[in-house]
Amino acid sequence: MKKIILSALVLATVFTSCKGEKKEKVEAKEAVKVETNVSELNNVDVQNSIVTWKGAKPTGTHDGTVHLKSGGLLIENGKLTEGEFVIDMTTIKNVDMIGSDGAGNIEGHLSGPDFFDVPVYPTTKFVITKVEDTEGKLAVTGNLQIKDVTKSITIPASISTVDGVTIFKSDVFNINRADFNIKYKSKTFFKDLKDKFVDDLIEMSFVVKTKN
Repeated sequence: MKKIILSALVLATVFTSCKGEKKEKVEAKEAVKVETNVSELNNVDVQNSIVTWKGAKPTGTHDGTVHLKSGGLLIENGKLTEGEFVIDMTTIKNVDMIGSDGAGNIEGHLSGPDFFDVPVYPTTKFVITKVEDTEGKLAVTGNLQIKDVTKSITIPASISTVDGVTIFKSDVFNINRADFNIKYKSKTFFKDLKDKFVDDLIEMSFVVKTKN
């Protein structure tokens, strides 16, 4: 009999990386066709799950959080097999300047058309298409949708269950916002920015828990 544990994870997005610091990024490929609909597997503990982001430009860095909206994680015979995860882009928060006008300005800019255009695209989605387990470390491949672009990426993660709560946790990883056509002050699209650029890489991590 299959054991199903529901959970959720999601991806949030913002620019990252420090000037002069080389970071590896996950490779963005063409999206994979998904046959199974797991959107009804919805048992995420949105109050105790969080996505974190960190971003940078030559003058400094900023970090923050995005909350989860919904999603499901399917485990069969003790192994992760499928999942669909949604983040609520309306919950983008800046943490390092919390309580200041600066934090509000950053949140507003990220929510606007220069970046994620949240009024038009209020959610981001990640749908798992493949999971490989190598000595306890998961390589989770899935379709990441940001705005109107969907790409397949593979991220490192681990999963555990403690006292009936399943925890899906990612390592820190980076994606390239240019792959998702987010152009604001991107060196990929503009060649004369000098030190006025915003780095293309997005640094992300998450801890996602099921309801008990």
